[in-house]
Amino acid sequence: MDEKTLTFRASDGLDIFLYRWSPNEGECMRGILQIAHGMAETASRYERFARALVSQGYIVYANDHRGHGKTAKSIDEIGYMGPDGYNRMVEDMRELTCFIREKEGEKLPLFLFGHSMGSFLAQRYIGLHGRDIEGVILSGTSSSPGPIINIGIRIAKREMAKNGPRAKSPKLNDMSFGSYNKKFSPNRTQFDWLSRDEEEVDKYVKDPYCGTVFTTSFYYDFFRGLKETFKRRNMERIPKDLPLYIFAGDKDPVGNMGKGVLRLIKTYQNLGMEDMSYKLYEDGRHEMLNEINRDEVMADIIRWLDAHSQ
Repeated sequence: MDEKTLTFRASDGLDIFLYRWSPNEGECMRGILQIAHGMAETASRYERFARALVSQGYIVYANDHRGHGKTAKSIDEIGYMGPDGYNRMVEDMRELTCFIREKEGEKLPLFLFGHSMGSFLAQRYIGLHGRDIEGVILSGTSSSPGPIINIGIRIAKREMAKNGPRAKSPKLNDMSFGSYNKKFSPNRTQFDWLSRDEEEVDKYVKDPYCGTVFTTSFYYDFFRGLKETFKRRNMERIPKDLPLYIFAGDKDPVGNMGKGVLRLIKTYQNLGMEDMSYKLYEDGRHEMLNEINRDEVMADIIRWLDAHSQ
């Protein structure tokens, strides 16, 4: 396997840090997967997944979103995306797609994989740029939060006005994630909701790039971005023939223990998506790629990619 770290310059001048994993030169190349990671984590956490993909002939690109990982200028900057952070991350993803095409050419099919926050960014991406890719995979995702999102927007706006856009917001963090761990009490850590694999949870807890409390402006932009993503007129712009695969654990609180995932699937069915499949894993929590049955999960993803890479 060939592994490289690169940067590309976004259109607003920010250098975006990214990883590229690929088969060695001369080996079979079947396709390309672009990964959009979740909130408060980094692209480096997808190395094991990337190795599995590379072994089957896929090139993998994964960037650290702005305000995350090595794209952030320092640990202290993690959680601050800058102005209009949600839409800017979506635009970064589109620009990375263009960067990949420039580097790899047009022959190989290119798929987008989004986990958690990255899955919501990916849902917005396919409404704007769905023709730029050959398929999308959504992991640890959910449907529209509904009218309650307006309450979050108002609270985030007040917090930002009071404390400034760069201020970390424990209040909004608790509002958004505080209830997740309660579903798995008694708790060993604050992040038991991520996986049943305690070693994987401990890795997350110990990683200085993970689990950070994010800023007021992040939440304000994120809540507004979610509201825009799930507007009917925006979802109707998704190409109906775009292949779509959704998977999650049925004990993932982000997906409301499977209920939010099933609502999202129903939404896409009502939109007339022509090539959609999904899988809910019994007892799986939020990070199925780090769950105790991750080999099964990765094999399912590769099987789907193979079927759509012909």
